[in-house]
Amino acid sequence: MKLHGGRFADPAGVSPERAAEMRRVVDRVTRWAGNRSDVVGLLLVGSFAREAARPGSDVDLVVLSTAPARYAQDDGWGRELALGEVVRVRERGPVTEWRYVTDSGLEVEVGIGSARWARTDPVDAGTRRVVTDGARPLYDPAGILGALLQACG
Repeated sequence: MKLHGGRFADPAGVSPERAAEMRRVVDRVTRWAGNRSDVVGLLLVGSFAREAARPGSDVDLVVLSTAPARYAQDDGWGRELALGEVVRVRERGPVTEWRYVTDSGLEVEVGIGSARWARTDPVDAGTRRVVTDGARPLYDPAGILGALLQACG
């Protein structure tokens, strides 16, 4: 989905309804991140970030926090964001991955980790794979995600 005037354009092959739902999820999480004092970064990753979303694509986000353990305890934050039903929670290295499914079937994956995930000296191999597969900073008040993207080339 390309940005036009600060907004995402509809991706090819994705219904207008699904594209609008994807944009609403991203907008909602971005606003939420900007209002959280512990959130230091929000990154959109995967096919949506690299402008290659298809009808079956999900929304993949990485939230970096100074207090990531607070999000590992329960999904109150996910309910607050109306992300849908939790279908999986798993540890993926330094990130806790929460996978949600909305009533319409859209899958939303949110990885919660600490700012260490975005270290650039050196960049972790797993982090590099995520970033080079497509990444777009949505909230980056201190520039840590911009530095990570630059370090990953």
